[in-house]
Amino acid sequence: MAVVSKNHPVPDLVRIRRALLSVSDKSGLVEFARGLAATGVELVSTGGTRTALEKAGLAVRDVSELTSFPEIMDGRVKTLHPGVHGGLLAIRDDPEHRAAMEEHAIADIDLAVVNLYPFEQTVAGGADPATIVENIDIGGPAMIRASAKNHAYVTAVTDPEDYARVLEALGTHDGSVPLALRRELAALAFARTAAYDAAVSGWFAGELGLDAPRHRTFGGRLLDVMRYGENPHQAAAFYATGANRPGVATATLLQGKQLSYNNINDTDAAFELVSEFDPAAAVCAIIKHANPCGVAAGESLVEAYRKALECDQTSAFGGIIALNRPLDAETATEIVKLFTEVIIAPDASEEARQIVSAKKNLRLMTTGALADPRQPGLTVKTVAGGLLVQGRDNGIVLPEDFKVVTKRAPDARELADLAFAFRVAKHVKSNAIVYALNGATVGIGAGQMSRVDSARIAARKAIDAAEVLGLETPLTKGSVVASDAFFPFADGLLSAIEAGATAVIQPGGSMRDQDVIDAADQAGVAMVFTGMRHFRH
Repeated sequence: MAVVSKNHPVPDLVRIRRALLSVSDKSGLVEFARGLAATGVELVSTGGTRTALEKAGLAVRDVSELTSFPEIMDGRVKTLHPGVHGGLLAIRDDPEHRAAMEEHAIADIDLAVVNLYPFEQTVAGGADPATIVENIDIGGPAMIRASAKNHAYVTAVTDPEDYARVLEALGTHDGSVPLALRRELAALAFARTAAYDAAVSGWFAGELGLDAPRHRTFGGRLLDVMRYGENPHQAAAFYATGANRPGVATATLLQGKQLSYNNINDTDAAFELVSEFDPAAAVCAIIKHANPCGVAAGESLVEAYRKALECDQTSAFGGIIALNRPLDAETATEIVKLFTEVIIAPDASEEARQIVSAKKNLRLMTTGALADPRQPGLTVKTVAGGLLVQGRDNGIVLPEDFKVVTKRAPDARELADLAFAFRVAKHVKSNAIVYALNGATVGIGAGQMSRVDSARIAARKAIDAAEVLGLETPLTKGSVVASDAFFPFADGLLSAIEAGATAVIQPGGSMRDQDVIDAADQAGVAMVFTGMRHFRH
């Protein structure tokens, strides 16, 4: 049997006679309070919550009747009082606790219905620091933690989603809540305050420019439970952090079945990639296993899609398609010809939605906007016993920042393709090699232990694509090539030149940079350095 402190047995059923309601999110509040009142529960409330209940015609006592002290300091101080916390924390079966309650006229509080000031939403909405600080809740977390700690006797409810469960329990158990539900709600309560504190501390770290605060915490709200993770034997769930960044976590799923763990991972990679590009030019990215198998820009989305598909039609089967413009009917008609898992775009026309609806399992997601590639943020990776935390790779190099290091400078067409290829390479797993021609990838090598192997694989894929397209010459002939990091030796560059590349973009910074530059000069190839690396592991 579960025990409370001082070894008092924990009762299975606790009758709810008095409830304290103090909520910021008032969705479902009145209906829940009516249900409580119908079972004979006395309602006690604060500020705006009390006003809402009274307007609904419910009898409610003000919390000041329990504390014999009014709300002060603009409501900052109203529940931080022994009259409240004694009623939440008292061990009902302990004679000393009971005597203290009687001596100080402290009433039992059996149910605490508390949710918190909307701190995360206030930050996401871009409020000023003073407003954000005012939305740091103090009394709410204190009441939640007190009631959850004393779940032996108190039911803690922090989410409107749980109102129906509590009312059902009261109806089933003659006005009482069973221990199993009280424990579950207590666990939810502590998780909520932990996530809330994580949001507050994370905001402070950002405001102070602390890249490595002494303690780092993260929190999230459950969006979905996956059928499984990367593999069927792995459990998985999807959480939202509350960050206001357009993408897979904030998108609207217009149609299609539940996204899998791998779908979500790939869709995120796809949308972050197309968000790199100004929608003045239509861009399409096709992703498979978090790597692009084709990316292209065009005058229209359908042109961009067709060009992206030509890069690697085999890998595109069963992939994720991301667009940097609203999905239109012509593009939708082309996409549904190929088996695709997910389409994600800022929006979709009604006609496009109707076309996609013919494929019942095809997920269509809209985000409302593109993600800002320059926006700061954090990425987190778990390692055994720890977390690796770093800033999001929001680095962007513009053509005016390129440094020409060879005797020949790239021409205008090469320069545009170099900029395009390097942005794509940023989203390819290292070691990354990307061949591009006329605003489209024509060969991609990803995730190899050797950069020269990535160059060869990308060239081989271009040969395969040429055979599928019925071309006599691979599209790498006359293309440019991008590398996410420097060429440590000239061999990788020589492989790219052999494949037909006429211009190269790379970060530079190798001890053998001059050897690589000399090899480019000898072949008459133009090369630019960016000074910025884009490893992606």
